[in-house]
Amino acid sequence: MTDVLPVTFTAGTTGPWRIERITKVTGDGLPVAARLLVEEGRAPVAGPRVSPKVATNAPGWVLRGTVSNQRYTTAAELAQLNARSPVLGRPGATVASLIPITKSQAWWEMAQDERRGIFEDTSHHIRRSMGYLPAVARRLHHCRDLGGPFDFLTWFEFAPENAAAFDDLLGELRNTEEWTFIEREVEVRVERASV
Repeated sequence: MTDVLPVTFTAGTTGPWRIERITKVTGDGLPVAARLLVEEGRAPVAGPRVSPKVATNAPGWVLRGTVSNQRYTTAAELAQLNARSPVLGRPGATVASLIPITKSQAWWEMAQDERRGIFEDTSHHIRRSMGYLPAVARRLHHCRDLGGPFDFLTWFEFAPENAAAFDDLLGELRNTEEWTFIEREVEVRVERASV
């Protein structure tokens, strides 16, 4: 069993990431906020509870997820991803994007092999993404079972000169069969704040 890493994303008035824009892609958006704080190791809690520490950040919203085992990745794909994926927190990766996603009930009613078929065999999610490594670092957070508003929170980090390539990747993925199952998607684009 893979270790589970809880991660909390808090949008409010403090944090090392300055929110440049919050874009509603599909469904409801998220409230405007100035900064984003990303904390690892805080236990995710179901529902809207806010800890006293988070409350000092005057949160506009709080999203929680966990990093755990890969769900739709084969052993060969995982080996390739691990070999090419950069770590988060690289000095030059001063731009990031948090993309919360909710998939439809029709998606979740399919068997896992059917979802895998759409995810990779038809939509080529991993294959498309592989072409953007190592320029773009990514980490997937699962949150469907935590009682929050989203199923997945994906965090991407990249250098400013790779922003156009990242946008190209998003465009490619959003034109796949997999994305026909997306009910809600928001893009939160951030930049590492100097102060």
